[in-house]
Amino acid sequence: MLLDFEVRSCSRRCVTTEQALQPGDVYFSVLEEQETGLQRLDYCVEAWQGPPEICVGWWRSRVPGKDGGKPKLAPTEVMLNLFAALAKRPEDQEFRYLLSLLLLRRRILRREEVKQNEEGIEVHILFCPRRDEQFEVVAAEPDAEQATLVQQRMIDLLYGDGEAPTSTNAKVASN
Repeated sequence: MLLDFEVRSCSRRCVTTEQALQPGDVYFSVLEEQETGLQRLDYCVEAWQGPPEICVGWWRSRVPGKDGGKPKLAPTEVMLNLFAALAKRPEDQEFRYLLSLLLLRRRILRREEVKQNEEGIEVHILFCPRRDEQFEVVAAEPDAEQATLVQQRMIDLLYGDGEAPTSTNAKVASN
């Protein structure tokens, strides 16, 4: 169940060397699909040997300085890979729906139509021009408690330091 799944944010420690990542350090983040769900792993530059074959996506980041530089979202391709991988995980449909809203807002996906499935549930047909691919997403809006957990999971997975800008939080939750 979605509520039992926990993903840690950037621990500011290399998963291989256990070296602490300091402000200004470059590091690499990887999203891997494991039996327990998606896991984020962070590597220091010295330990980075390229992305593992089983990863959903990876990106390069820099640990924010003490001045609290603006956090960066994971690259578009990583978000699209995650979005596609979540299609195989019905227990993550709320997370996938909120991720689709983020991708719509960023104009990475485009809504083609909205229809009802056999159970009368709203399904959005989305198109990705970048991949020339169409996706179906169940409109699975989480309740208030789940929304907070799903939103925190999204921040933990997709932002470099575990904190997203307030305006992005509001956009994801309100749409």
